[in-house]
Amino acid sequence: MLTLTDNAVEVIRNLTDQPQVPEGAGLRIATDATAGSLMLSLAAEPMEGDKVVDEAGARLFLESEAARILDDKALDANVDANGAVQFAVGEQPG
Repeated sequence: MLTLTDNAVEVIRNLTDQPQVPEGAGLRIATDATAGSLMLSLAAEPMEGDKVVDEAGARLFLESEAARILDDKALDANVDANGAVQFAVGEQPG
């Protein structure tokens, strides 16, 4: 199962703790077949078939194909000096 770094947990919690975001919302990761990539978006709730990762208050909703692709990976996040968030997928620590 996809794991989250401490940075990713903090960034996801900050994104979902905004006043306009409903309680229980999370970051959703889905595949984009046309682009051959992954898409990230804020979602009020998981879609049918999503796998839910809840780590230290950070909720992540994984579309089934994305969950398969990311099964042995770790999600990290960084915020630059301008406040832009960048997520990165890497190998889980051994």
